[in-house]
Parts: sequence; structure tokens; C-alpha cells
Amino acid sequence: MRHRSLLILTTVITTGALTLTACGSRDGGSKDNSGGKKTVVVIGVDAPLTGSLSALGQGIKNSVDLAAKTANKNNEVPGIEFKVEALDDQAVPASGQANATKLVGNKDVLGVVGPLNSGVAQQMQGVFASAKLAQVSPANTNPALSQGDNWGKGEFKRGFDTYFRTAATDVVQGKFAAQYLFKDAGKKKVFIVDDKQTYGAGLAAIFAEEFKKLGGEVAGTDHVTVKETDFSSTADKVKSSGADSVYFGGQYPEGGLLADQIKKAGANVPLMGGDGIQDPAFISASGEANEGDLATSIGYPVEKLDTAKKFIEDYKAEGYKDPYAAYGGYSYDAGWAVIQAVKAVAAANSGKLPTDARAKVVEALGKVSFEGVTGKVAFDQYGDTTNKQLTVYKVEGGKWVDVKSDTFNQ
Repeated sequence: MRHRSLLILTTVITTGALTLTACGSRDGGSKDNSGGKKTVVVIGVDAPLTGSLSALGQGIKNSVDLAAKTANKNNEVPGIEFKVEALDDQAVPASGQANATKLVGNKDVLGVVGPLNSGVAQQMQGVFASAKLAQVSPANTNPALSQGDNWGKGEFKRGFDTYFRTAATDVVQGKFAAQYLFKDAGKKKVFIVDDKQTYGAGLAAIFAEEFKKLGGEVAGTDHVTVKETDFSSTADKVKSSGADSVYFGGQYPEGGLLADQIKKAGANVPLMGGDGIQDPAFISASGEANEGDLATSIGYPVEKLDTAKKFIEDYKAEGYKDPYAAYGGYSYDAGWAVIQAVKAVAAANSGKLPTDARAKVVEALGKVSFEGVTGKVAFDQYGDTTNKQLTVYKVEGGKWVDVKSDTFNQ
């Protein structure tokens, strides 16, 4: 999610957790083991903390909070105390841009995790780049964010060296989905729908190209509008097209309703989408049975990764109100990448942060490499994750069940 397109500094208190606030000057931290003041470093978080995508946003925020708490508890970076400043973008690009400006204005912020939506990220990148402030998204999947607008033509150009992500791109996800639907699910005639947003439209286009390349047929295409609820006309088009499947590029609020209305129209075919629909809310949004609907998501199921066991245990122990959701593991890893970059910068400067700490953190991020919650965490020359693992999920018995996980090689 994520990808996606789509001000307030909120003070959030979680059960048994520290309050997430902006901090003041760098010398206002707690005392270190020698009795001296610790330097405060803030990790910013931008995500939809309210609204229809808040389930994902809260998971992002809490997971970064857990990374900061873990670093402080273990004294990961001697002499430094990490705090989190979480801002709500409501999945609105203009709000994300305003949040980026606010985070840049806080001199203690040395890295930002977020946003969820690729469209929001497009409005934030330039703000962070002008301030040499590192940004690591756990969910953006639009290829242009890291590889430039002409990536589809084979022309790759990194636009902002401050931008990184722990999520695989839609190039990987879209092709993986097309290959599963055509080869594994045996569907040959798909109807494609998108929500006209950066994430959804981009993902649908990549899927369509790969599906046709494999020999599949696109029976028709249509678009829906975000926050609308009546998709009956699209459902009727699907029914009359004779398609044996539907691919939806978008998020779960619209995806769940679309799947419901397609089935009510009499088209008993599976709907498939990307990580934007892989949420329990997609299933609950439908009054009709969703059995057989499909979704791809970045990475392998966190619950099945040995590397994620401690993260899951610690998250539960903190008593967060909301689940870590689809991007929790990637958010923790994004936060930990910032922490490791800060650690490298301090270590290279006799244990203290230099005056150009932000720029140094950006440089250090490009070199981080560690075993994270989601596996090996490292970035390529574009700032993209080197982890290309993906999973297909199917609705079975009213819940998402993983049916295939693999490493995708383009």
C-alpha cells in the first residue's frame, strides 16, 4: 500500500506505551548510563491515522514506535534516545506535503517512515529532498517514486536520493499477480477495474500488460471513484463481458464493495487485487460470500517468518490498541533502518552526531544491511528494497489465507 495515491501533530498514548510527541532540543533527553543527558533523535511517521485506511496507518505508527522503544531499551545507539512524531495525512496528498514541511521544521527529526500511499509520497519527496531528510516508506509501490517517470520505457533515473522503501514495487507485484491468475488459477479472460489513483491505476496497468503477454485476454476495463459506494454499473459490465475473473487496482474500501456488487450482479467470478485490498475490512465490506477472491501482498506472511517471532511477541506485549496489520513488519524494518543509519553516523563521528547529521543519515541508509523482521533489509541503487518476496492470499472461510509465496525474479 501501499502504496498509494491517494495537520496536526497528534499526541497518541497507547496502553503501556510511551507518549509519541515531538521533542524539543537535542539536549533534552533522558540521562545515559554515565549520568549525562542523552541526545534526542526523532523519527517522524506520516500515515493515515484516521479515515478509511487508518487500520493500516495505525499499524505503521505503532510498529515504528516499537522499533524506537526497542532501540532505547537496548541502548542501541549509546548516548541517543529515540522518540517518534506521528502525523496524520488521512491519505490526502496535500496533507502529506504539509506534514513533510512540519517534520522538516523539527531539527531533531533525522528520518521519516511513511507514507502509506504512493500519491501522498509524490507530494512529500521534494520537501524532504530539499532538506536532505531521509524518507523510508514501508508501503509505497509505485515504481516512479524511485526509478523516475520513464521507468516503463527502460529509462531508470532516481529522482530523490533521500527516498527509500522496504516494500517491493508494483512492477514486481503486478507481474506476480498476472502470472498467478493466468498460470495457477487458470483464468484466461479478465475484466480490469481501477480507482484512477496513482497506486491503483499503475498496478492495474502493469498487471494488464503481463496478463496479455502471457496469452490472456482483457474482456473490458472500467474505473471507479474513491469514496463512492455504488459500483453497480461496473458490476453489470463485468457480468455482460463474460470475464472469468476481475482484477482491481485500488484499496479495500472500494474493493470490498465492488466484489460484493459484482457477485450480486450474477457474475460468480473471483476478484483479485494488490496489497491495497488484502485487509479483513475487504471481506467485511461484502454482504456476499467472498470465497475465492485473491490478493497479492509484499513479502511472506509475517506470522510464518522465524525472523518475525520477536516482533510479534513484543508488539503484543506493548498492548497496542490496533494490530500491526499488513505493513507492520516493513514499518518496523523501516524504522530500524533509520536507527542503524543514525548509529553508523554517530560511530563515524566519535559517538556524536555531526552538524550535517541529516545528510549523513541519507548516505548511511544506502549502506545499511541487516536481518530484519521481514528478512534481509538492504537497498539498491534506486533506494528500492532488495527483498522481492511476495505472497498470494485467498479468501477461505471468511479470512485471508496465504496460498503461494515466492521470490520474484524479473
